[in-house]
Amino acid sequence: MLYHCFLLIGSLLSVVAMETCPTTGMPGIPGIPGMPGRDGREGEKGEKGQPGAVLHGGLDLQKGEKGAPGMMGYSGKRGQNGEQGKSGLSGIAGPPGEPGDPGAVGVRLKAAFSVARGTHEFPEKASVIRFTKVITNINDDYNTDSGHFRCWVPGTYYFAFHASLGNKLCVLMKLDHTLIASFCDHRYRRQQVTSGGLAVYLSRNQEVWMETKDYRGMRGQENGYSVFSGFLLHPH
Repeated sequence: MLYHCFLLIGSLLSVVAMETCPTTGMPGIPGIPGMPGRDGREGEKGEKGQPGAVLHGGLDLQKGEKGAPGMMGYSGKRGQNGEQGKSGLSGIAGPPGEPGDPGAVGVRLKAAFSVARGTHEFPEKASVIRFTKVITNINDDYNTDSGHFRCWVPGTYYFAFHASLGNKLCVLMKLDHTLIASFCDHRYRRQQVTSGGLAVYLSRNQEVWMETKDYRGMRGQENGYSVFSGFLLHPH
């Protein structure tokens, strides 16, 4: 109310001054700002808006569209070995290879000898019987100086002897100083013969020979050789 009175008085003074003062004076000092006005009336209701986007799955975060593939990362550490897979099908056989160089294996897989007494004298008592006349001696496995056969091809061998007797005879067949057989004939007749044989397994470098025992009536002459033989049956 007081504010309106001030406005009215101000307006009247302005009219009186204009009528009484022919010359316009200096502008007055700006008045005090007025109080804020009241809120205006509510506006009219606006038009209906467009429908919003529909959410799927409630109010949780929604999955966006699939993005473009990212750059390849660094190689990871090597994992543990998996189980061995099943064997695959056999491949096609390749062409035959070229022939190899000739070897000496075939020669070493053969072993045989036959040797005879080269004298009509009886061998010494309890000694190695030496057969000095060579009939067959592949690879020189039988040594005529020592009277021993040395094995170079491991396997099963057969040894045999055939003796022309001039008296009673008892011989031993030994393998590395181990007795493997004895053959004795205590009967004596003119032009008598005796023989014996056996199969035995030999390892490399083992030796076989024959020895006399008490009786040593073995002869070696053209009309009645005494022969010692051996040969490889099967290599191992």
